[in-house]
Amino acid sequence: MSLKKYLLTGLLVWLPLAVTIWVLLWLMGLLDGVFQGLVVAMEAVTSNSMAPFWAQLKHIPGLGAALVFGGLLLTGALVSNVAGRWWLGHWEGLLARIPVFKSIYNSVKKVSDTLFSSNGNAFRTALLVQYPRAGCWTIAFQTGSPSGEVAGQLGDDFVSVYVPTTPNPTSGFFLMLPRAEVIELKMSVDEALTYVISMGSVTPSGSAPHS
Repeated sequence: MSLKKYLLTGLLVWLPLAVTIWVLLWLMGLLDGVFQGLVVAMEAVTSNSMAPFWAQLKHIPGLGAALVFGGLLLTGALVSNVAGRWWLGHWEGLLARIPVFKSIYNSVKKVSDTLFSSNGNAFRTALLVQYPRAGCWTIAFQTGSPSGEVAGQLGDDFVSVYVPTTPNPTSGFFLMLPRAEVIELKMSVDEALTYVISMGSVTPSGSAPHS
């Protein structure tokens, strides 16, 4: 009995560290893949004399992740001023003229602006909703409120929510529910995500029942 207890205790110590390292390595591999794609594109448009240089860059571990990260920081810094926003506006105007591409780009941009804008409300509030049937409750996140034609059909007193799946919260379901049928939670979004990923085994600390 003690052997099983020791094994489980050791697993609980090392599992979070192992998963964290695995996620970081996966992310680094993803960024390296993006960088290697750029290197292949540069190889195609440059002379053969540059081939050894590009080949060396491909074999430096972590270089892609560092350069992509640095590029994101530099881009963010550049578009944070007036000149950068002017350049970005012209660039987006050019992309908006490309058929098919503009539809995909505009859709992704609207979603990313909604999710990551500091002024937005998406994923700022954890909720309790009844899903997949009345009497069954699960964690959801408010993503906004219905608008346009949908709001005209449903009325104003509805909220848009995202119900994540367990243990992978990156997939889930989009629902529009009456505001009266959702319960707003005091727990943070991070605590709610942890609760979902752990399948309810990790209880959020410091949260109190909503009165």
